[in-house]
Amino acid sequence: MFILRIIRHLCATLALLITPATGLTEPAAATWQALPHTRTDLSAADQNRVQQITQPTSTFTQAEPYEAMPGGAATSRKQVNRHAFSQASANLTFAEQQQFALGNALFRKLWVASPASTHASDGLGPLFNARACQSCHLKDGRGHPPQNPQDDATSLVLRLTRPDPVYGGQLQDKAIPELAAEGRIQITYTAHPVQLADGTVVTLQQPHYQIASLAYGPLHKETTLSPRVANQMIGLGLIEAIHPADLLSRHDPTDRDKDGISGRLALHQDPTTRTVRPGRFGWKAQQPTLRAQNAHAFASDIGIATPDVNQPYGDCTVQQPDCFTRATGIQPNLGQTEAPDPVLDLITFYTQHLAVPARRDVQDPAVLRGKRLFYTSGCTGCHTPKFVTRRDAANPAHAFQLIWPYSDFLLHDMGDGLADGQASGREWRTPPLWGIGLTHTVSRHTYFLHDGRARNLTEAILWHGGEASAARNRFVQLSQTDRQALLRFLESL
Repeated sequence: MFILRIIRHLCATLALLITPATGLTEPAAATWQALPHTRTDLSAADQNRVQQITQPTSTFTQAEPYEAMPGGAATSRKQVNRHAFSQASANLTFAEQQQFALGNALFRKLWVASPASTHASDGLGPLFNARACQSCHLKDGRGHPPQNPQDDATSLVLRLTRPDPVYGGQLQDKAIPELAAEGRIQITYTAHPVQLADGTVVTLQQPHYQIASLAYGPLHKETTLSPRVANQMIGLGLIEAIHPADLLSRHDPTDRDKDGISGRLALHQDPTTRTVRPGRFGWKAQQPTLRAQNAHAFASDIGIATPDVNQPYGDCTVQQPDCFTRATGIQPNLGQTEAPDPVLDLITFYTQHLAVPARRDVQDPAVLRGKRLFYTSGCTGCHTPKFVTRRDAANPAHAFQLIWPYSDFLLHDMGDGLADGQASGREWRTPPLWGIGLTHTVSRHTYFLHDGRARNLTEAILWHGGEASAARNRFVQLSQTDRQALLRFLESL
């Protein structure tokens, strides 16, 4: 039975690594041809409307129509406070609001080790990073690195390359009783001063990562560490409703238009339909759908098996045999996995319908000045301001909405400074900027970028390299007044 458990887990792990989330870095021509290159959901009249309204503006004396509603009709107009990212899409039906509430409860649910008296809540681990989705995505906001040696690293994980033959694809810094956690993240920083054109000096902090107290021997000599903080959760269903043709139209890996930007559309196999789809979610655009993102997070972060990623032992490897002696949380009377349907369905619905808050101060002269500088500095080369979602979206709440995510969702070379040492390590997905100005309100911090190294928006901009070097250098050349205006615009998003 013990050997059978290991064989089943190994097969599930190999399937996870090979099929659902393997990026096609050099797709065959037939793969590209299979993707829709035009908006198949629109009439000719609609297509003209969409082209006109999504054109970048050249007028900065007043806000654009509907700019204050970045999530379209789904935008939340609720009071801005710590719960600003936890509101449901404003255009849900009453029945859908109930679904959203059920998904929210499961998102916050604390899982426990098996066996337990709470049969519908056990199966945690055996090795894990968090006991609940909410633990990483507190208040549905962005995570942060440990802020002192005693601080918890729950909302930051270390991805391991290849994966590591002993420690798997992700360092698990927690374990159920009687098992040892894999190790503990340690971060040190080196100061890196940058002088701006007006003489202002900004000191960046370069992080260095180590793992203390490795419980299962040393890492493989070729294993590298890729830190990732938890992303904010708003607007994800709207991102999923962007038509693939609109993403593909921005795909320019060889910089054919010679603008210095060579974004690349990540392609992945949808684990449900087995079709190739654009990657939209995660710091490396490594997941094509929210359901896939959620199923992988259940397995790798919490150690919970779902119908889509049936790994009841989570990220345990065959080099950690004690993992496979522990009881799983599978209850045959409830289903064949630890989180059987409709758990994954409800959590996916919840994550699809977390509303984007309304913009603030869109008509403020300083904000409009900053918006103009954002455009003229070249930031919109990657941070595409707006899209119109597809008419045939799976949920009508997401259909044909003018949205303002400020992202192209492509992979871009961001330079050596942000490289994580992995294959294509210089490439990162352009993160959407909507809600960025509410980070401190919701999350009580202002740590940005994939590992939270930037302590404010100025530092985040100054870390930009590679394709973003020209835009970063224009920011460096701005006067203090113009820099503050540009930051004021970002804070209004």
